[in-house]
Amino acid sequence: MIPIFIFFNNSPIRVCIHKLIILEFKLLDDYNTHHMSNFKVIAKDRQARAGVLKTPHGEVETPVYMPVGTQGTVKALDPEDLKKLGAQIILGNTYHLNLRPTSELIKKMGGLHKFMGWDGPILTDSGGFQAFSLGAMIEHGIKKVSAPRGADILRSHKSDEGSMKITKIHKSGKVYDTKNKTIHRHITVELKPKIGLAKITEDGVEFKSHLNGEVHLLTPERSIEIQLNLGTDIALVLDELVSPLHKKSYVAQSLERTHRWELRSLEYYKTSVKKNREKKGSLFGILQGVDDKAIRTQEAKWIAKQDFDGVSIGGSFGTSPLWSESVPVILGLTRDPETNWASTKSIEQTMSWVTPLLPDSWPRHALGIGEVVDFFLCIEKGVDMFDCVSPTRRARNGSLYISPKSGGKVRNRFVLNISNSEFIADLKPIDPSCGCYTCQTFSRSYLRHLFMSKELLYPRLASIHNLYFMVNLVKTIRQSIIDKQFKKLKKKWLS
Repeated sequence: MIPIFIFFNNSPIRVCIHKLIILEFKLLDDYNTHHMSNFKVIAKDRQARAGVLKTPHGEVETPVYMPVGTQGTVKALDPEDLKKLGAQIILGNTYHLNLRPTSELIKKMGGLHKFMGWDGPILTDSGGFQAFSLGAMIEHGIKKVSAPRGADILRSHKSDEGSMKITKIHKSGKVYDTKNKTIHRHITVELKPKIGLAKITEDGVEFKSHLNGEVHLLTPERSIEIQLNLGTDIALVLDELVSPLHKKSYVAQSLERTHRWELRSLEYYKTSVKKNREKKGSLFGILQGVDDKAIRTQEAKWIAKQDFDGVSIGGSFGTSPLWSESVPVILGLTRDPETNWASTKSIEQTMSWVTPLLPDSWPRHALGIGEVVDFFLCIEKGVDMFDCVSPTRRARNGSLYISPKSGGKVRNRFVLNISNSEFIADLKPIDPSCGCYTCQTFSRSYLRHLFMSKELLYPRLASIHNLYFMVNLVKTIRQSIIDKQFKKLKKKWLS
């Protein structure tokens, strides 16, 4: 609030008061500049939003899908490929880049943008997911990307930590199932504890490098320091990602610890940016939790009160027996791999719980989410940003995205398997309606030949297609929001 001053003519007091007013206006301007949102919503279709996010390396139109460049590269592609397929912003990985080649070296080389030859915006994660993947993910046997349909995964919930692994499987002969009239083998499974490579403490995450076994401590402050060394446009706070197999008592402790880590990350970020006068980017908080409405809404309310520039919605989207009544459980075992990590129902439900409680001025990032169905369901709830390794990982494994016109549907996850014999002499492109370089130049027959021959060209061509498909699908969704046609587009794809 600006105080009212009385001016005295022909007095030194007038000069002093005038200077005080100028100083107060300057401080007020600095305050407003610091708290001014970098994000602006330009159109809405119900809850779905189209916006523009300003970063030090350019503007990003949202909703947006971000290709993942884990180690300073999007696998098999160069920066020019990314630009041609329409990528606006990519994701870099704090954990991997700091282990090799180290954030200090990258800073010396001019920052990650210059190091990898990418002049667009970069978002970096905090290393929290890697702490999870080296710890609870190993101990609980969880997979981030679900296994192919038909695969069986056995899990045990008998120990306090759920940290069991299969060591031996004994087949003892055929058994006739009178109810289902089928013959199967009786299987006995021997289990023993699995030990992860990460340990969570109040200070941070202590882990062993997967490269050489060295012990590292990643604190909230160190995570932010690494990200600032990389020169990121959007940094994320350090958090602990909870597992769908963590018990309620542990989840409560973890969330409280993550709050403390987030505030430590925020304090270090503010101090470092101010001290070094670095170009102002953004710091996103992370909304953690499990498949539980009370916990998710509580976390959304907490994070909405903090001084962040945006939010990444993470946590467990799994529907294990501990957190969902919808999962069929027989003797403590579940046979559906998808229910143990990224349940589409849980993702949609979580977004519907939390987005109404978040500030409208914040961009909302769905951490690690990036399948076709997820785009529509999350954007419909007001989510703006996505990242996921699925498009490039699927590409390398022979799964290529196709639109509804080419047979893509929810049931087949909008993919075809290029190894199938039906494509041996198929002259059509992967998707005739796709405008990517691969589809404009090569046939399914040729791509199948490359894949079966394990030629190095295949991962590049397949990744170009899958990334182009996903990047431009989200751009199409954005335009549908501007045109008030989102519901019609969603029906076209998901019905």
